[in-house]
Amino acid sequence: MIRILFSIILLLSFDGVASNPNTLKLQFSDTVKLAKPKLVIGIVVDQMRYDYLTRFYNKYGEGGFKKLMLKGFNCKNNHYNYVPTYTGPGHASIFTGATPKTHAIIGNNWHDKFLNEYVYCAGDETINSVGTLNKAGKMSPSRMKTSTFGDENRLFTQFKGKTIGVSLKDRGAILPAGHAANAAYWFHGRDEGLFISSSYYFNELPEWVNQFNKSGRVKDYLTIWDTFYDIKSYTESGEDLNTFEGGFPGKKTATFPYDLKSLSGNASDVDIIKSTPFGNSLLTDFAIEAIKNENLGKDDFTDVLTVSYSSTDYIGHNFGVNSKEIEDTYIRLDKDIERFLNYLDKSIGKNNYTLFLTSDHGAIDVPNYLKSKKIPAGYIEDDSLKRKLNQFLIERFNFSGLITNISNDQIFLNRQEILDYNLNFEAIQNAIVEELMNFDFIYKSYTSKSIREGAFKNNLEYLLQNGYNQKYSGDVIYVTQPNYISYGPTGSTHGSALNYDTHVPLLFYGFGIVSGETFQKTEITDIAPTISALLGISFPNGSSTHVLDFVLKSN
Repeated sequence: MIRILFSIILLLSFDGVASNPNTLKLQFSDTVKLAKPKLVIGIVVDQMRYDYLTRFYNKYGEGGFKKLMLKGFNCKNNHYNYVPTYTGPGHASIFTGATPKTHAIIGNNWHDKFLNEYVYCAGDETINSVGTLNKAGKMSPSRMKTSTFGDENRLFTQFKGKTIGVSLKDRGAILPAGHAANAAYWFHGRDEGLFISSSYYFNELPEWVNQFNKSGRVKDYLTIWDTFYDIKSYTESGEDLNTFEGGFPGKKTATFPYDLKSLSGNASDVDIIKSTPFGNSLLTDFAIEAIKNENLGKDDFTDVLTVSYSSTDYIGHNFGVNSKEIEDTYIRLDKDIERFLNYLDKSIGKNNYTLFLTSDHGAIDVPNYLKSKKIPAGYIEDDSLKRKLNQFLIERFNFSGLITNISNDQIFLNRQEILDYNLNFEAIQNAIVEELMNFDFIYKSYTSKSIREGAFKNNLEYLLQNGYNQKYSGDVIYVTQPNYISYGPTGSTHGSALNYDTHVPLLFYGFGIVSGETFQKTEITDIAPTISALLGISFPNGSSTHVLDFVLKSN
């Protein structure tokens, strides 16, 4: 009897809805809006080691890095989970949640074994420059094979939510913004000093970008670079005058102050700005203009802005991890981060945006400096390695030219020649692996097959496997001894699987983020799925599915 009454009630209810079509319209129009941030900002500080947060902590103000650390969530044991640790792969991995094994950005540049030539991670000859006649705009994300969380947000919002990427470097703007981005802008210095783009996005720069380029703001930064505070207070870094730094052409010593106008070469050359903290200030200016003029964070559809600070990398390569220049750069970047956060609070609203800050890789102390402190370190000559290996292969197999290329700690074999002469491919690989171990600076070596087919977890081989792309990577992979680099005698670089290159900051802040910290190990590929989970959108198509739920507020 109860079932019969229930059925009658259902039929009457359905009949009432069917006879009044406005009822359905009322029900669908009265939807519940899920709480989301109006704007997501992903900040990448190029070549930022984790210990820059702690080493310079007492020099920071209250509104920049400290604000993110103390009021946001600090993942203190955050690492890259692949090698090589370079700018292109780093930016791709942060925003796709994938490693080079999947997203296919295996370096900044690499040997394309199908084209038999070097290719650039963001280069695209089918694309035209926009904003300049220079080839610097012939760029796109086409070599990145997977989507970013910005792409997924565009799809989820039916392309109503915007995605824009800005950086001094083209790859720092293009790869984070993804394939479906509204725009990516990067700085072209030389004698132009312009923010430019490519025809991948549009055929003309928006008027606000033209106005920014005409404003004269770029040349305003062609000034004196001196320390922000008294240099005597910079006790967290080495002596200003030393033999471990590169410096600028035209100045005999790599010491403060630097007169950028006189060092720029001529009055119109503004490229030097990129290699000073003022490049970060210029990018902050541009990012604020992008938010303002693109109306980011102003409607009900979440927008995404990616900001990559590149000057930190240029300065690190030039002066090294332990330099006064690096300390001053981070002190000044802290001021720019504070200025940016203050603008976001005022323009978007304090609880209307979510921000994360991380880095694309760390950096090594200058090996010559380490050697002076009795820490094992050294340098590698790639040309010498290639020459010696070629000679070895001639003696072993009686053939020359079996190695096509050595780059990114990978050896590419001449597969066509090996096939033409019916040589044993695996025998050549194994012979190279064994011979490499005779070099003092080599720590380990592997065939591509051993990396491709191995079952590795949380060790060096695991990182190599995540960085190995079956289609594009080389035939033999090697790992150098700790603190050994292929680089000049001054300045710092990166690329290894060691902690100085893999350990980078990860700070979350703003809407939906709890305040706290953890020493639990997190990986760079955790960022994209975590932001996707916060937004309630699909994860990027090749991403990790590991969400850092402990940084998110529960509903």
